Amino acid sequence: MSTKILIIGACGQIGTELTKKLREIYGVENVVASDIRKLNNDVVNNGIFEVVNALDYNQIEHLVEQYQITDVYLMAALLSATAEKNPAFAWDLNMNSLFHVLNIAKAGKIKKIFWPSSIAVFGPTTPSQNTPQYTIMEPSTVYGISKQSGERWCEYYNNQYGVDVRSIRYPGLISWVSEPGGGTTDYAIEIYHKAINNKKYKCFLSDKTALPMMYMDDAIKATVQIMQAPSKQIKIRSSYNLSAMSFTPDQIASEIKKHYPDFKISYEPDFRQKIADSWPASIDDSYARDDWNWENEFNLENMTFEMISNLKAHLYGK
Repeated sequence: MSTKILIIGACGQIGTELTKKLREIYGVENVVASDIRKLNNDVVNNGIFEVVNALDYNQIEHLVEQYQITDVYLMAALLSATAEKNPAFAWDLNMNSLFHVLNIAKAGKIKKIFWPSSIAVFGPTTPSQNTPQYTIMEPSTVYGISKQSGERWCEYYNNQYGVDVRSIRYPGLISWVSEPGGGTTDYAIEIYHKAINNKKYKCFLSDKTALPMMYMDDAIKATVQIMQAPSKQIKIRSSYNLSAMSFTPDQIASEIKKHYPDFKISYEPDFRQKIADSWPASIDDSYARDDWNWENEFNLENMTFEMISNLKAHLYGK
């Protein structure tokens, strides 16, 4: 049976680029993109698209049956900073959408699930340097609480019902393609836009706030890789630590200044600083590297070159 994919939350920050990549790999006719609303973008215009509410079990089940879906990528979520403004809805969306997909898989209607977790599962009591795979997890945000709970449910459904669910804990993701989605690490995207257009940026985190980060190309690569790996290689069914680089706003500004010597950065930390302070500064992802051969391609230097080159060419025509 050929792979038939449903992406829920396909118009989001990750979903946009994941949809494009999966259509390239599996063919446009085998990838169904879906989201809560129909936008005028490549996800909608360049393949099969369906409007779906991630909280509606019947809608999801109907699409699975209609298109004979084998793999579901559940990318719909309310991210860290946005979730703090609407905790009840964030919990509802982040948890019940997962239950719907897990239960459809439990019923034998889909073969594989990808569900993203996050470094937000860690908290202020977690060792912040080289955070291990197995460690103290006391998240202090709604987003982190929902992701940690989701990890436990993924593992439970795998152990109890044999559901083939796979997950990675994304660090902060940086992309030139899609708009930031309301996360605490969004400064690392905004800063490139400001460098090109304004030559100055006011950062909402302090200059020495180190966070784990990853270029979107690597995140998409890891997502595809974990889903394509043989089931026996996926030994962790909660979620894998994933890492590429860690840097501070001060360090990213220094790298940008190699391209724009006049670039200026100032700092005015807001409520997101407290969230960032509760997260790890760097991540140990050795299990992902050992189990399914994860390896990142991008560091701060070559990512900065890619970000500036692509933004200038595709968005700003400079």
